Amino acid sequence: MKRTKINTLLTTQPAGQQVKAEGWVRTFRNSQFISINDGSTIQNLQAVVELNSLDETTLKRITTGACISVVGELIASLGKGQAVEIKVSELTILGDCDAEAYPLQLKNRPSLEYLREIAHLRLRTNTFGAVMRVRHAMAYAIHKFFNDRGFFYIHTPIITGSDAEGAGAMFRVTTLDSSNPPRDEQGHINHKEDFFGKETNLTVSGQLEGETYALALSEIYTFGPTFRAENSNTTRHLAEFWMIEPEMAFYNIQDNMQLATDLLQYLVKYALDNCKDDLEFLHKRAQDEENTKPQDQRSELGLLERLRFVTENEFQKLSYTEAIDILRNSNPNKKKKFQYLIDQWGVDLQSEHERYLVEKHFKKPVILYNYPKEIKAFYMRQNEDNKTVAAMDVLFPGIGEIIGGSQREERYDRLLKRVQELNLPEKELWWYLELRKFGSAPHSGFGLGFERLMLFVTGMTNIRDVIPYPRFPGNAEF
Repeated sequence: MKRTKINTLLTTQPAGQQVKAEGWVRTFRNSQFISINDGSTIQNLQAVVELNSLDETTLKRITTGACISVVGELIASLGKGQAVEIKVSELTILGDCDAEAYPLQLKNRPSLEYLREIAHLRLRTNTFGAVMRVRHAMAYAIHKFFNDRGFFYIHTPIITGSDAEGAGAMFRVTTLDSSNPPRDEQGHINHKEDFFGKETNLTVSGQLEGETYALALSEIYTFGPTFRAENSNTTRHLAEFWMIEPEMAFYNIQDNMQLATDLLQYLVKYALDNCKDDLEFLHKRAQDEENTKPQDQRSELGLLERLRFVTENEFQKLSYTEAIDILRNSNPNKKKKFQYLIDQWGVDLQSEHERYLVEKHFKKPVILYNYPKEIKAFYMRQNEDNKTVAAMDVLFPGIGEIIGGSQREERYDRLLKRVQELNLPEKELWWYLELRKFGSAPHSGFGLGFERLMLFVTGMTNIRDVIPYPRFPGNAEF
């Protein structure tokens, strides 16, 4: 008999039909009631074993974590919490689990920190099962959104010679002998003898390569892993994470802001419409977590309220200059409650400032635009005031910045001048500059950190808990 997934069985009308379910034991009560979960849903299926129908040896093997197969009749459940159950006629142990040695004892409510140490098993918990099902739904929704709008999905390289951000925090890719690398006449490592004949690294962004495709196919997006070798041991940073980066020819900054708004509202609505059981569980989990905090540190909105907050509100647009004025005159700034005080135009905004604008001042998502050029990347289009660039950031409650983007500088002379001002390697960027020589066009794009989105949608508070296997300083265990 073919296995039926538990999410299908739970929505099947019981008519005494014979079915087969397989999964992992969550609980086994009274030598009779087995809760089984196969990961297809957060809900467990109850399998009922007739008393004295199984021998003592088999009964002892039905432990939390064991993998079993049951065949039996699908009937209406008399118990609370489920519509159907299986009256078992045949039970097979597929994989034993030593209850004493099993590190995932659900009755002990293991902490998230502990679960990171057993990341190969943490998926068996309700929390991580829910998070990863939502992650799948969001990945699918991203592709659907762009596909339905006629965008082309482009795989930009993971190994690259460019540093899109100019930050230099990159993981090097090399085949040279680390203990005795070849050197040139000046004593420097001779990268001409390396695999690619030059210095290469893991990508920090697919943007620059994405722009080349936008200036031929008009509208493209990338969605893949990116890497930052920053020594950031925080709840918001990873060394390996996923980025969604659309690049669009013939889009100005206003078009860019509208696309970012449409994308975020679409994704959040998709989650609300398609992940109801998981989101309700995560909402309650986040609520319980909030209740452990002091009153003044609690969020005003629960998870589901925050999600509806995004779908039901227009995004507030304001310039960086307007934001600085609001922040400078705000009570937290006047009373020195901000960790980073706002005292002049030109400072980079921190998460506390972004959240104040969203959660306290406007009480809706915010898009900031026209930032000082000194705090933004070289490729952003320079405005006529010579002080600002056509950059934009989308700010969300609880998160701060969730999207960063800009209209790209399409004028060759202006871009070249900016590259030279910042002492960037012109020789490495020759192809990027050349795009502006041969049929340049106005174009824009942005980056959405997938894990940042996942933090928002799931209500989790540590970015290490929304990716299957987190990579951070000192950790690449799995």
